[in-house]
Amino acid sequence: MIEYLKLQQTFFEQRTTRPIAYRIQQLKRLKRLLKENEDEFNKAIYLDFKKSAFDTTTTELNLLYSELDNAIAHVTKWATIQAKKTNLINLPGRSYVIAEPLGVSLIIGAWNYPYLLSFAPAIAAIAAGCCVVLKPSEIPENSSKAIATLVNDNFDPGFFVVAEGGAKVAIALTELPFNKIFFTGSATVGKLVYQAAAKNVVPVTLELGGKSPAILDKSCNLKTSVRRLIWAKYLNAGQTCIAPDYVLVHSSIYNKALAQMKKELDAQQHDVANSNYVQIINAKNYKRLCGLIETDKRVYGGICDLQARTISPTILSHVSMDDACMQDEIFGPILPLISYDTLDEAIAIIKSKPKPLACYVFTSRNEIKKRVLEEVSFGGGAVNDAVMHIANGDLPFGGVGHSGIGSYHGASGFRAFSHYKSILDKPTWLETGLKYFPKTSLKLRIIRFITNL
Repeated sequence: MIEYLKLQQTFFEQRTTRPIAYRIQQLKRLKRLLKENEDEFNKAIYLDFKKSAFDTTTTELNLLYSELDNAIAHVTKWATIQAKKTNLINLPGRSYVIAEPLGVSLIIGAWNYPYLLSFAPAIAAIAAGCCVVLKPSEIPENSSKAIATLVNDNFDPGFFVVAEGGAKVAIALTELPFNKIFFTGSATVGKLVYQAAAKNVVPVTLELGGKSPAILDKSCNLKTSVRRLIWAKYLNAGQTCIAPDYVLVHSSIYNKALAQMKKELDAQQHDVANSNYVQIINAKNYKRLCGLIETDKRVYGGICDLQARTISPTILSHVSMDDACMQDEIFGPILPLISYDTLDEAIAIIKSKPKPLACYVFTSRNEIKKRVLEEVSFGGGAVNDAVMHIANGDLPFGGVGHSGIGSYHGASGFRAFSHYKSILDKPTWLETGLKYFPKTSLKLRIIRFITNL
């Protein structure tokens, strides 16, 4: 793996990536290649997930095109030297900040959205002027191969290269002294990446997960709220890091909400009989998920088919915090419902778990919205919607606490792969002598006066 690092270190030191024109050129090339290879990408991901071209386009490729367009349009502004105010004691002089690329970056992608979660951080790195070693997840093997073919056949390996392989390759890469590591995946693996990076004092961005809650307040527009919630939960068969992991439903609307969820699932045709129904990624995850379905709590779905690797959309009712489905992130098409009576109770339940990547509140009352947004710490989220905040490239996307470190998308992505160098630039035609010997009481009074202005 060291050859990737050395090759890119040499390329980076040649300063080829520094001109904004070069970065824009590479971003445009990536967009063109993605568009030209859409059919191949759709075929590959169908083999891995049975995911439809519609879902691949709307949840991955279109988001990448938006991210690319945003970077192409704004990278010049992001990279512009930022003038800062100069305090009196440093006059005459200029203060400014220079954004410089961190250097050679390692990006480790996730399996659940293999294109989006591999290329989106790469776009940010390219915009910032970094070289990129991309390690896509090996789990969706056809999608991983499609990514590798596109990049390795069309980019200078000193600038952008894909390293294929499994866990051993990922471990070997994280142990190298890259200038930046960006990881998307589980909290368990994220901690290992963090530890490895710390040995070389490498800055990291960790996009992890957690049990992202949704709150259904009694004042919500139940029909619309449930429609949006159901779509968000069962998108990609629940294999979405910001999917609602469980729903806190006010006791006064619990039965109505459950009935509406069943009705909406029927209407949206989330059914294994649908040819576009997404598979569980592998047998290991399938077995884990089936083990979370408690028969006495199941009120909808729960049909498991090992041969097809599918689990029908499942709702678990009157779930307790001690149930198996509430111990870790579900990451599948299983939705636990928990009844609550007061907002204090709902907030306490959320706070009993590590800080989640996302949180959603459905309400028409401003006081409910305000309390949730102010009292609950989470990466990002939405009011009266779910998941869709990821579609806004101007919103920073990232976690907090156990759900992640740092953020990206748009300008935030550029910052994630940049070092901001602070500069005081002074002429030599004036020198006051205040800071030099002798250290007199008069000089001290003048310095105090100047610094307090």
